[in-house]
Order: sequence, then structure tokens, then C-alpha cells
Amino acid sequence: MNRFAELYQVLDQSSGTRAREDAVQAYFASVSSTEASWAIHVLGGGKVNAGRHRVAKTTELREWVSELTALPLWLVEDSYRQVGDLAETLALLVAAQGPSLPPMHKAESLEAAWSVPDKASSLADWIEKFLLPLSGETPEIRKSAIHTAWLCLDTESRLVFNKLLTGSLRVGVSRRTIQVSLARLAGISTADMAHRMVGEWLPSAQSYETLMDTSVSARSLDKPYPFFLASPLTAEAESLGSPGAWQAEWKWDGIRVQLVYREGHAPYLWSRGEERLDGRFPELEAQAVRLPPGVVLDGELLAWDEAANLPRAFVALQKRIQKRSPSAKLLKETPVRILFYDLLESNGEDWRSRPLAERRIELERVLAQSEVQSSLLGLSEVVEFNGWPELGQTRARSAEQRAEGLMLKALNSPYQEGRKRGDWWKWKIDPFTIDAVLIYAQSGSGRRSTLHTDYTFAVWGEEGALVPVAKAYSGLNDAEILKLDRWIRSHTIERFGPVRSVKPELVFELAFEAVNRSARHKSGVAVRFPRILRWREDKPPSQADHLSALQALCRE
Repeated sequence: MNRFAELYQVLDQSSGTRAREDAVQAYFASVSSTEASWAIHVLGGGKVNAGRHRVAKTTELREWVSELTALPLWLVEDSYRQVGDLAETLALLVAAQGPSLPPMHKAESLEAAWSVPDKASSLADWIEKFLLPLSGETPEIRKSAIHTAWLCLDTESRLVFNKLLTGSLRVGVSRRTIQVSLARLAGISTADMAHRMVGEWLPSAQSYETLMDTSVSARSLDKPYPFFLASPLTAEAESLGSPGAWQAEWKWDGIRVQLVYREGHAPYLWSRGEERLDGRFPELEAQAVRLPPGVVLDGELLAWDEAANLPRAFVALQKRIQKRSPSAKLLKETPVRILFYDLLESNGEDWRSRPLAERRIELERVLAQSEVQSSLLGLSEVVEFNGWPELGQTRARSAEQRAEGLMLKALNSPYQEGRKRGDWWKWKIDPFTIDAVLIYAQSGSGRRSTLHTDYTFAVWGEEGALVPVAKAYSGLNDAEILKLDRWIRSHTIERFGPVRSVKPELVFELAFEAVNRSARHKSGVAVRFPRILRWREDKPPSQADHLSALQALCRE
């Protein structure tokens, strides 16, 4: 069994974070640079069987294992629903039918430019010598090759191979675990390694060697920084202590971005979703060159209502995100701007360890010096307040600013990485709520694959019929999920594969952040971040809300 399959087994059986970090560190210390680069990719959530390199869709994998094992497709599908993990389902079915399976196909007769892996193959071999070149073959050859691989591999390797096909390792390894392990191996701080790993990861020996070369700085590689994230404020604001120690800002509903502009490099935008936005916002890139080189700024990219001089709803910004090269019409219809609230680098120097109060002064200076503040690159307003009660009243007026609430940041806080509690808080306004009727239910995944945990809800339309408006997956406790699952099974009207249509008898209170008009939805509206607040057992379906209530809340 190759080293990556061994690592997977160790990680799957480990219960502590330190044990996983040690296992990952030992693995990276023992493999080639090429294999290490692919391990970073797949352990970090990257997929191999995707895009132009897709070898098989999940539906094809289920069909192919049905054909190989001579099991009816319905039994494969039912097994998948019971197991909850497709990779494990495929491995179990092949293993269970092993003694009765036909003789192994001969890969050499296929005359292909790839080779079928065996249990001694490395992770790099599995990917570079099999999966990547196989993706361009005909469906029949791809099926035959996958059949061969399933029959060649032992039980442990087959499971890991299937994980590569389905793109879901699920072994409890976070990005932080990888960063800690590699930092120890390189002899640098975890913060430095986190900075080095920001950006698009292209698996190759050179990528890994550059990552581990401590003589090369992340700034010289023109890397953005890891984002510092705020935590939800669930206690009273007064619990934070003296209001004079805090800075308040509006919490905008846009895309968190960094604007990176260093000497010798073109400026670019980097999203919190870890994507370069080159070409999507050309007007912002044109303005960015007016900044002094050697700066990295943190802010919110927003669709902008120029008449009201306020942000527009997030749905308006989605039109721009989806276009890699926006037309002149789209640029005019959906103007954008960035409101900056932090400075991470100035004059090529890392400012993250300095207190927020100093970073804010430098941010204001940089924007004023470059004369861009009044244009598309602006400064996010600091909300002045004399005490927590006054700020609470200001927060209640967030909708007037088209904001989601307030951000509270300690004036002495450094710019950290990830979600570190204590210094930055998001104090959002109360969500919108509606009462809606449950009409569809579907099984969940993983440990909840045998329970119905994915729900579709509806409200009453103008014609007196229920209209679907939201899907929600969270909000119920385990006891409520079990109770609802039993009810769903006994009140099913129709079944559409894994989806059940149920009698429209149960009412639930849903919370959501915003609602916008949408031509893609039958209801004509789309709610943002819906979740279940409570099961309204006190209400009959006739008392559920009407579509007009949602329409009245639409921002776009």
C-alpha cells in the first residue's frame, strides 16, 4: 500500500489534532515533491476528477459498479443512500462481490498513454499517469479502465482511489492542519506558512519546493494574506467593556476582497473565496494603479446604487461575478466600488502586527495621497458613538444604510488569520422570518444519510396554491430530526428518487438574511441563507405566510 493510502488510514483512525498533524508531517517528510504537491491539493479540498479532467460523473460511477458487480442499479442507489458516502459504497460493493467478479481486464490491450495503478503506485502516479490522461478517452475506455483499477487495488487503496474520483476525502484534515505540519517541516511559523499557501495552488514539484524554500518570501511571490474573520456577537455589546476601546463600522453585504499592488506586479483583486478576479472588474483595476505600489488593502466589493450613493443587494453583484469579461452594458447597469476598512501592507512592509488604530490612520493616508477615495476605491465609514445604548440604536437603522448590521473591532487588535475570537465581532441585525409549509424532504449525507434532513418549504401564492420558496438544512435538534423523519416516512405522497413529497401539514418558522427578485425561481423570489428557527406545531398550514409578504421585502 503506498504512502498516501497509509496516511489516509492513519488519519481516519486518529482522534486528536496533534496526532493528525504528526501523521501529515511524517508523510510530507517521506515523499517526493511531486507527490507532496498533489497531497496538498487533495487534502486541502482540491478535486482531480473535475472540469476538463473529469474522468467520470458520479452517475457513471454508480452505473459502472452496477455493471461490474452485476447488481441492479436500484440496489446500488439504495446502498449509497444507506452508506452515505459514494466512495465507500463503491469500495464495499466491489469487495462484497469480489469472488464472483469476471477476470481482470488487461490494460495493455487498451493501447493507451496511461497505466492502471496498483497498490504500490504513488499518489502522483494515480493522478498523473492514470486519471489525468484517462479523462480524454471515450466513455467505454474510461469505464473499462476504472473497472480494471477497482479489481487491481486492495481494499484500502481502492477506497482512497474512489475518494479521488468522488472528491470527498473527509478525514478530518483542515487547511490549518496542513499549514502547521508543513511549517514544522520547513522550520518557520504557522503564520508564515499560511501566508505562503494563500493563492491558487498548482500541483507540481516546483510549487512544493518553492513553498518550502524559506529564502523566498511570500511577498516576493506576490501573495495575498490570509483573511482575518469576525465571530458572531451573541452576548450583549456591553460585555465587551469600555466602548472607547472599540471601533464600529457598517457590516456590508458584498464580497470580501484584498487589493494587492506590489512593485513590479500588476494590481489584482483576491476574494475571500480564494479566487483572483482578474478582468471581472476592469474599472477597479484601472483605479488601482493610482495607488502607491507596495500596498495590500482589505475591504468589501459592492454593487453600487449611484443615485442613492449606497450599496445594492448582493444579488446585483452576482451578475458581475459570473462574467469573466463584462460587457459595456453590464458595466453601466451594475457599477461597483470597494469600501476599504483595513491596511495589511504599506510601502512593501507588513503592517498586520500593528494595532488597528495605526492601520486605520495609514489606510486613510494612502487613499488620500492617491486621490482615489472619492472614486471607485473608497473608505468604509467609521460609525461614531458615545456608548453601547446609542450604538444599539444605530444598529437598528442598518437597513437605512443597506447594511447587515455592525462590525465591532478592538482598536488595539492586530490583523490575525482565520476566525480568532475576541478582537473582531459581527453584530448583525435580527433576521427576517416567515412561517412556511414543509412540502419536500430528502435524505442528508454522511452520518445523516439514513435520515431526512434536507427540506423544501413553501408559502401561499396568489392562486391559493403553495409555492416553493426556500430549502433549509439546519436549525432542528437531533430529537426533532428523528421525530420529523418518522412523520415524513408515514406522510409521503410521492417519491422522486431520494426526494419525498409529503402532505402539506407542518409549519416551520424560517429565518433569512435578505430576499431578492429572481427570474430563475418559480416563486419569483430568492431568500438568502435560510434556516429553521422552530417547528410551529401550534400553527395549521392555512396560517403560513403568503408570497406577497416576501415580495414586499425584496431589495432588487
